[in-house]
Amino acid sequence: MKIAFLTPEYPHSKTGNSGGLGTSIKNLAIGLLAQGVSVRVLVYGQKEDTYFDDNGIFIQQIKNVKFKGLSWFLTRKKIEQIIKDLHSKKEIDLVEAPDWTGITSFIKPKLCPVIVRLNGSDTYFCHLDNRPVKWINKFHEKRALKNADALISVSQFTADKTNFVFGLKKNFTIIPNPIDSGLFKADGLQHDLDKSILYFGSLIRKKGLLELPLIFNEVIEMSPDAKLILIGKDVRDIISGNSSTWQMMQNLFSEKAIKNVEYLGELPYEAIKEKIQQSNMCVFPSFAEAFPVSWLEAMSLEKPIVASNIGWANEMIDEGENGFLADPKDHVYYAKRIIDFLENENLRVEAGKAARNKIEAFFDIKVLANKNIEFYNKVINS
Repeated sequence: MKIAFLTPEYPHSKTGNSGGLGTSIKNLAIGLLAQGVSVRVLVYGQKEDTYFDDNGIFIQQIKNVKFKGLSWFLTRKKIEQIIKDLHSKKEIDLVEAPDWTGITSFIKPKLCPVIVRLNGSDTYFCHLDNRPVKWINKFHEKRALKNADALISVSQFTADKTNFVFGLKKNFTIIPNPIDSGLFKADGLQHDLDKSILYFGSLIRKKGLLELPLIFNEVIEMSPDAKLILIGKDVRDIISGNSSTWQMMQNLFSEKAIKNVEYLGELPYEAIKEKIQQSNMCVFPSFAEAFPVSWLEAMSLEKPIVASNIGWANEMIDEGENGFLADPKDHVYYAKRIIDFLENENLRVEAGKAARNKIEAFFDIKVLANKNIEFYNKVINS
């Protein structure tokens, strides 16, 4: 079996910045490779047309076509031709693309099946974030979904919301994002946890970062020696126009709370993994996700999570067993859930172990690679 992934991002120094989408593709690619599947990643929006090998994963970089007014269309036609050629040479059996901005809206290579996987479209996130969506993005995203030969979603919640926002009645196969639990495994060392609470991810409104200071203000009142550590890229706020979400956050912390907050900015992969292990728990008060890889990473490292109680979260976390779910706008209750873990070591340890068990049983790459392979086989054979 030969699978191609079409994507605007991939986590490698040669391909530029990457977020959760690129990470989820790489995780799956590694799992497929281990099962004997040939994997090619087509990364568009690159500086040049070139190739390189990433530990057995063939990366093909694609430069967008520059032509005023027609760049979007000509780039899609260029990608379509690349897919046609690869399929005719029997170098790929199918291509999978994300729903984000609907890159496959005008890509319809004859004979080569095109799959779209929901990780959250722009239309989907705008709906969850109560923001207007650009009509052109919604147009392409809907067209891509309607033209796809098969559809996957990383969560049932994302599938249902996607059908709602586009007025569709599509059938989605639900296959969650995977994680390599062997790679994200606690090192077994004793770490000085020091009542630390960790958030890692982009500093952006939709992930609840303007609620987190108000939550932590309540935590400090109940536990004055608690510490909040923040890791991630500082993002411009799309609603206010402020160039720094971190700057907005600082104004929301109380004088007492801000003294116990540390923002470390962006850190490399290994450093984040170490910080997770050095923390008591992780907090994710997000309003807009599909099936976040960061949550999987924390759970795999045996860290309990206090997360938002919206849709997708119930498909990841079992309330009270491997984490707590709460409304990010209910600052007092959310803070109390944090305190429950912070002040009760037994509860924290047991929830962390349960989180790890959930990962191994349902979200490990060994489990999910096989589910993806079964799905791909059905599409190819049909």
